[in-house]
Amino acid sequence: MDPGTHFVFGTHSHHGFVASATSNMPAHLAHWFLTREQFEPVAGQPGLFRLTEPERDGPRRTRQAAHDLRRSGYAVHADVVLDPAASANPPRPVRPHGLSEQRSRIAQAAGRESPRRSAPTTSAPLARPIPPKPTYAPTVHLPASRTGRSR
Repeated sequence: MDPGTHFVFGTHSHHGFVASATSNMPAHLAHWFLTREQFEPVAGQPGLFRLTEPERDGPRRTRQAAHDLRRSGYAVHADVVLDPAASANPPRPVRPHGLSEQRSRIAQAAGRESPRRSAPTTSAPLARPIPPKPTYAPTVHLPASRTGRSR
């Protein structure tokens, strides 16, 4: 193990997936980081943390914790099974389905200037004439209400 290691991840026969901090990491910071990564302290064993609910996708969650701590700048040592760098899944092959080719053809066609089409003009829209204001007030006859109420 590298002397600059901050965290160690592994498996334990009784506690399942475990993590601990080395002497390079202050205990209070190790506790803070590991509890946020869903690890809890093991009673009676100071400095040892176990994964909460290990039956709920424990290996993936432990690999994710190691990955998160590495991304934060800490040196992490993990068992081969739990090391995200060593146990990364191989990339899945990309199956061609023609959609990207179709999009490429559309983009190329849009980029070419069509000789049949001319540039749009920027003239002002035609204005409609405003009708003259009437010189008289129109009379509107409303039918009488049958309910007896007046307006």
